[in-house]
Amino acid sequence: MLNVICGMTPPDQGDIFLNDVSLTGMKPSDVASLGLRRTFQSSQLFPGMSVLENMMCGLHLMGSTKLFGAIFRSSTMKAEEAEMRRRAMEALDFVGFKHFADRPGSALSFGQQRIIEIARTLIYEPKVVLLDEPAVGLSVTRVAELEALLRRIRDERGVTLIMIEHVIRLVMGVSDRIVVLNSGQKIAEGQPTEVRNDPKVVEAYLGHQANE
Repeated sequence: MLNVICGMTPPDQGDIFLNDVSLTGMKPSDVASLGLRRTFQSSQLFPGMSVLENMMCGLHLMGSTKLFGAIFRSSTMKAEEAEMRRRAMEALDFVGFKHFADRPGSALSFGQQRIIEIARTLIYEPKVVLLDEPAVGLSVTRVAELEALLRRIRDERGVTLIMIEHVIRLVMGVSDRIVVLNSGQKIAEGQPTEVRNDPKVVEAYLGHQANE
């Protein structure tokens, strides 16, 4: 579903809209330019680069300097690079990881890398962020920290979060609306309290008691 939304996989039918603009048939780079970002289930950091450099890689669409200007370090390129650095540091500060800026990506724990990837989605001030199982492999403590961060992104930045996740606590704590799939079929949709008490959801995720 996330691949369809961001343009990596064409839909079999129907259309996808962002602010009344159809995304159907657009390239992923064009979709990104409209304010949509995503994370992946596995880490996407470059291990040989610093955290700050990894963050700045997410700003490649912002640059307009051509090859000649890059080779000779034109004033335009320097100004763009300074703005990229400012945005990257601001996003790191928002997630509380500013002190990690100079550390190599490989030196971070798996959970810390997940936060850096989320921070990288914020540098373009997105309208929508797609999250592919952000809590996978995280401890209970890290899940609680992730929940607090996602709520801040939603409430303080006004970003719409579309999340695929199996950690029920995180889903219930962050989501305003939930869609539940079982073997590829939608079995429930609604607010967290509605979904939590839906008999089909309870049976699919918790099983049912055998008749005695």
